[in-house]
Amino acid sequence: MSKQRNTDGERPNWVPPVLRGDRMEAGLRLLEIDVRRRLDGLLQGNHLGLVPGPGSEPGEARPYQPGDDVRRMDWAVTARTTVPHIRETVADRELETWVVVDLSASLDFGTAGCEKRDLAVAAVAAIAHLTRGGGNRIGALISTGERTIRVPARGGLAHARGLVRKVAETPRATEGVRGDLTQAIEQLRRPPRRRGLAVVVSDFLGDTEWQRPLRALSLRHELISVEVVDPRDVDLPDVGTVVLADPETGRQREVTASPLLRKEFAAAAAEHRDAVAAGIRRAGSGHLVLRTDSDWIADTVRFVVARKRRWSGGAA
Repeated sequence: MSKQRNTDGERPNWVPPVLRGDRMEAGLRLLEIDVRRRLDGLLQGNHLGLVPGPGSEPGEARPYQPGDDVRRMDWAVTARTTVPHIRETVADRELETWVVVDLSASLDFGTAGCEKRDLAVAAVAAIAHLTRGGGNRIGALISTGERTIRVPARGGLAHARGLVRKVAETPRATEGVRGDLTQAIEQLRRPPRRRGLAVVVSDFLGDTEWQRPLRALSLRHELISVEVVDPRDVDLPDVGTVVLADPETGRQREVTASPLLRKEFAAAAAEHRDAVAAGIRRAGSGHLVLRTDSDWIADTVRFVVARKRRWSGGAA
């Protein structure tokens, strides 16, 4: 993928805008413009681009395609025709979306075009505008590890803008405070909410105890997991002696980035990411990966198009 830079040579033109300090207002306006302009084609249709809007009313049955949700299997038609079929569902007229946003200290980090936190805010903006309209509502649970902020689910452009602003303005977690993604997901799951779309935005670093509540969440909601990644999460550069710091514990360690250490670091990081991907897959969740060194809107478009094709029975 081509990575072009702005004429000032400072920031690539594909990174989210700066959403800090006196640049917050301009950044939020620019972010909304980018999302609406580049995702405009995905906003058209019966419901939205991120989810087909499964509802309680049964629709037509069609032959099973690889990648279809087996929970939608129509066993009566399958038995009658001896060919696996799934039952389509009629889209609800209103969708309620809830977003769990992990803003723990590990997201206040980035070595490429932006911080992971910036990508998390951008992901929320995309979700808010992709699901807005037609009486749809969106709410959020914003978790920093120190506290969880709840934004009630409401509809309308003003609310969508206010929700994105709330995420962007959430104070950074104090160094040494651990995030608690598991608890944040549990808060969304209990008490049970109206069936709809649930989105979890996190870097999924640390333990994987979130897998069980994530699977439980998918039993009631259409689920999408947005994993935010920085190159240094998966690869240690050849920089000689370097001080590594864990922002969620405050611990620091000086190490020499030898070829052996870099190899072991990469292997451990790859193993963890494989475990994250497997956990998300087992939960029946869509998996969108956004990187600080990649065009996040282009990655989102590819994800949405693939989901549309899969739900329509076409090739992914």
